[in-house]
Amino acid sequence: MSPAVAESFRAYLVERDGDGSLRQGVRTLDAGDLPPGEVTLRVAYSGVNYKDGLASRPDGRVVRSYPMVPGIDLAGKVVESADPRFRPGDPVLVTGFELGVSHYGGYAEYARVPAQWIVPLPRGLDLREAMILGTAGFTAALALHRLEEHGLAPGQGPVLVTGATGGVGSVAVAILARRGYEVVASTGKDGAVEYLKRLGASRVIPRSEVAVQGGKPLEKQLWAAAIDAVGGDTLAHVLRTTRYGGAVAAVGLTGGSQLNTTVFPFILRGVSLLGIDSVYCPMPLRMRIWQRLAGDLRPPALDALVCREVGLDELPEAFADVLAGRVRGRILVRVA
Repeated sequence: MSPAVAESFRAYLVERDGDGSLRQGVRTLDAGDLPPGEVTLRVAYSGVNYKDGLASRPDGRVVRSYPMVPGIDLAGKVVESADPRFRPGDPVLVTGFELGVSHYGGYAEYARVPAQWIVPLPRGLDLREAMILGTAGFTAALALHRLEEHGLAPGQGPVLVTGATGGVGSVAVAILARRGYEVVASTGKDGAVEYLKRLGASRVIPRSEVAVQGGKPLEKQLWAAAIDAVGGDTLAHVLRTTRYGGAVAAVGLTGGSQLNTTVFPFILRGVSLLGIDSVYCPMPLRMRIWQRLAGDLRPPALDALVCREVGLDELPEAFADVLAGRVRGRILVRVA
């Protein structure tokens, strides 16, 4: 083992007992505990996503094997590499794939990952900024990219963002505004109007206006497009109110996984429903999206997206807040 890799290091470990309960907390791991992979990294930052919160629950149903180091994204520097594309000292990031689910993730001072998961840190972002964006930012940017491929452009009308104070929603508001779109943000959180307007929202509407059960198969045409992080009744309502030829990018399910709708938005208004998968997104597109996040989609004030910054010892409270919907924007995890 190279002396660049510490013999032992701190990690947040989740373990399952025989009765199904979980034990978790900061543990000391050895270099030999790292999973297989061509590249070993010294982790600087990670983030807290809803999926990470679920990994801390016995009924979360996201972790596939135990013990597990959660953290579905990370940014750091290469310390060892068996792949010629990466050299010691290279700044890189990893999001998605099996990270934090069936492969030790970002909540550890060191990580070892397959080379094909790694994105070189694009110019225009440092390691901390990359994890302010993280999986949430990547998902939001991928959604906007798909909408623009579908034909969306500034000036066509309002673009709705649901669940706008969450990680994905907050970044979506910021990058849409950066591109010059008229952004309407929907939220159920009191006191979030000023926050969303600082990110660039033109208008903020209450969740009750879009979380509508039932209704007519088609309703008043309101949105040129939408990025929906909620699912369930909200997504069904957004489809019913999207303008002719518009598109809705579905990125989440905080409001439910069932979609009760009709075919009418699709066959009478030509509305398209775009599924956004940030986990297994192909590497060429993944790298293109990260280049855009460092360029034309980079939010002008990244720190405005940060709810707070925590260390590994503070993760339990962060998980509880994410799962309870008490987080506005992103929780950044300082690992190194």
